[in-house]
Amino acid sequence: MKTRIVIALAGLCVAAAAFAQEFPNRPVRIIVPWPPSGNVDITARTVAPALSEALGQQVIVENRGGAGGTIGSAAVAKSAPDGYTLLLGSSGTITSGPAVFKNLPYDPQKDFVPVGPIQSVPIVLTAAPKTPVSTYQEFVALANSKPGGLSVASAGSGSSNHLALELLMRMANLKLLHVPYKGSGPAITDLLGSQVEAMMDQLTASIGHIREGRIKPLAISSPKRSPLLPNVPTLDEAGVKGYEAATWTGVFAPSGVPTEVVNKLSSALRKAMSVESVRERYRGMGVEVMDMGQAEFAAYVRADYEKWLKVAREGNIVVE
Repeated sequence: MKTRIVIALAGLCVAAAAFAQEFPNRPVRIIVPWPPSGNVDITARTVAPALSEALGQQVIVENRGGAGGTIGSAAVAKSAPDGYTLLLGSSGTITSGPAVFKNLPYDPQKDFVPVGPIQSVPIVLTAAPKTPVSTYQEFVALANSKPGGLSVASAGSGSSNHLALELLMRMANLKLLHVPYKGSGPAITDLLGSQVEAMMDQLTASIGHIREGRIKPLAISSPKRSPLLPNVPTLDEAGVKGYEAATWTGVFAPSGVPTEVVNKLSSALRKAMSVESVRERYRGMGVEVMDMGQAEFAAYVRADYEKWLKVAREGNIVVE
């Protein structure tokens, strides 16, 4: 009996190795769990041609939006673990979102294997035109003058921006009035009209208004200054030591994909991300290219999830 088991296991290992060697022998799909033309979709379509070249097979980007990214994500989680169906995952679907949303149709930490990162976007704290502040220090002084009264918009309850704001309030010991909107667009509209006093939002969504002088940048959430806003300090520089928050995107495979296949995908993604035209387009979008290996990215994802889960629990943030 033991001999039969050993032979069977050896057969499985040989089959897995053979499968990995011939992978990929047909097109690979990347599921974007959001509608076309959004940040995550553009991210996928920017790298797809270079990834196709690196893999030697066509990489097809397929949009499967709905339910805040959960429909497409769940579809990948339940797909065959063969490496031919991948997810363009993000902090919203893998770490910060799952930290606050109840009853997800997938487990972000168990149902996916991180393949590799693509890019991250810092979050910028901005002030409305009529808000009488132009620096982070003035923002703090105004907030302390009316505890719980300074209104700060976000793209919605449980959004990455909301959690970044909660983290700021805890680390800087500030009492602010969170004003959630149904998306970044309506929030920015009210910020431009000074219906809210400040906002936490992705730099990519705010940079155009900042450049036009319509809103005032106070501080940025990344560990280092953005080349797009070289004169705007990081929150760490402004006095909130150790503060860091960002939204990010990366490629994930369903759990169970052979390690050799994951390694092939990871290597191809790194090769694609090293193409200068790809990196230049990302830089033009105002995002930061993430240079990490597969193991480092997997550790980053775990740490990011634990970080936001703690923020959500301490702030009692739950979204049904």
